Amino acid sequence: MSVLECKELCKRYGRTAALEGLSFTVEPGRIVGLLGPNGSGKTTLIKLANGLLTPDAGYISVCDMAPGRESRSLVSYLPERTAIPLWMSAAQLLDFYGDFYADFRRDAAEEMLGHLNIHPRQVIKQMSKGTREKVQLIMVMSRAAKLYLLDEPIGGVDPATRDYILSTIIGNYNPEAAVVISTHLIADVEKVLDEVIFINQGQVMLQSSVDQIREEKGMSVDALFREVFKC
Repeated sequence: MSVLECKELCKRYGRTAALEGLSFTVEPGRIVGLLGPNGSGKTTLIKLANGLLTPDAGYISVCDMAPGRESRSLVSYLPERTAIPLWMSAAQLLDFYGDFYADFRRDAAEEMLGHLNIHPRQVIKQMSKGTREKVQLIMVMSRAAKLYLLDEPIGGVDPATRDYILSTIIGNYNPEAAVVISTHLIADVEKVLDEVIFINQGQVMLQSSVDQIREEKGMSVDALFREVFKC
């Protein structure tokens, strides 16, 4: 059973097509890079998979279910912008996620927060932007979900923070699940990816394993992306 599947998926905003006949499949146990230039449809696709938008045509499923109330219990979503309540302390945030998600692994979250030297009483508002982003990712990756949707998880943070975030993604996702990472920082995430999906103007241009790109093209994913999408 595929974790995420799209068939001829279409989504329009007025007269503008964000997705136009998009088709692909993501299998369990894969970390997939969703890559494309600005306005290619990446965030729209992630919101459709999370049930925040509805398609105009075509089909999208998460573990053979249309996105909705039931599928949301299987999806752990990291939005592009920080969305955790800033007035909460770290301990209150743990309680909040524990109450909200039956699959929340509090022990895993507490262990990772300990690595950041975050005290339970520390208020999120008092944390740096980079630390807030780490905390939000820890919450997302501490769920035993089937699909992790990460929209720009390393945008706007320093290289050391990027390394921490990527190691957190690798070390904490359910191996029977899949991770979809939308990012522009391809060279930074390439080392953790199993495969990539290039999209442009709402259509899939390429879906390939990272190993296949290196073997058949003789180049990195970042180099191929720059060649495919060069101005």
